[in-house]
Amino acid sequence: MMKRLLMGVALCGCLSIFAVATALPSHAGDEDSAAARQGRWQDIEQTLFGKRLATPGPSVVSLDAPYRAADASLVPITITLDPTKPIKGLYVVIDDNPSPVAAHYTFGPAAYPHVIKMRVRVNDYTNVHAVAEMQDGKLLEATKFVKAAGGCSAPMTMSEQEAMKGMGEMRMKFARNVAADKPLNATLMVRHPNFNGMQMNQLTRYYTPARYIKTIKVQDGDKTVFTLASDISLSSNPVIGFEMAPHSAGPVTVSVIDSDKGHWQQTFTIPVATN
Repeated sequence: MMKRLLMGVALCGCLSIFAVATALPSHAGDEDSAAARQGRWQDIEQTLFGKRLATPGPSVVSLDAPYRAADASLVPITITLDPTKPIKGLYVVIDDNPSPVAAHYTFGPAAYPHVIKMRVRVNDYTNVHAVAEMQDGKLLEATKFVKAAGGCSAPMTMSEQEAMKGMGEMRMKFARNVAADKPLNATLMVRHPNFNGMQMNQLTRYYTPARYIKTIKVQDGDKTVFTLASDISLSSNPVIGFEMAPHSAGPVTVSVIDSDKGHWQQTFTIPVATN
C-alpha cells in the first residue's frame, strides 16, 4: 500500500508543500477499522502539529460532509466556526488521501471566520478532519467519515487542452443583502483543472502532468481576508465560500499561484450597501 501511494505521488513530478504528510502510512485499504483510522490520524497529527494535540471542539468547529460521496472528485464540505473566538487558521485534512492536507487557511484582519465551503477529492474510505487553530496555539477539531473511492485518480470528462482553457479566470459572487455593519458572504470560483499527476489520459494512457493551485490570497483593500495554502486534494475548478468582516477598505483582490508558477490576479467590486 505504501509503495503504491508513493508511486502515485511520484507521478506528480514534484513534491507538494505537504509532502511530509504524504509519506505517512495508509490504513484504509487494508484495515478499515476505527482503531486503524485513529492510528492514521495520530501519525498525521504528530507530523503537522508536533506535540500539540487536537481535541474535540464542537462549540467552536463543526464539519458537514456527505457520508457517501456522489462524486469522489467533487466532494462538498462545509466547516462552521464560531466567529467570536480568536481563530488563527483552519486545516482540512483527508486522512487517507495520498497528500492528506487539502487546505490550510490563515485568517487575516478582514476575515470573519464563520462558514467555509469548498470541494475536495477523496481517494478512499476515510476520516476527514477540520482543525481550528486558535491564537494561543490550541487546536480544536471536528471529524466526519466519508465513503468515497478514486477521487484523486478520476479522469476529467474533457481533454487536457479543454480543461486548461481559460485557466486562471475568476468569478466572485456576493450575497445580495450587503450591509456596511454586517459580515459579507462571498463565493469565489477559480477556473483551473488542478491536475494532480494521478489522472490518466484515456486516449494516450499517459498520466497528465501535475499542475495544481498552491496559494489563493483574498484581500479587502489592504487587509487580508485569508491566505489558502492548497495541494492536490483540492477539486478541479475550485469553488470556495467564505465570509468577510464588515467591508470598509476597498475592492476585493484575489491572487492565485499554481505549482507551475502560473500567477493570476483579479479585482472585484463589492455591491453598494443597502442600509
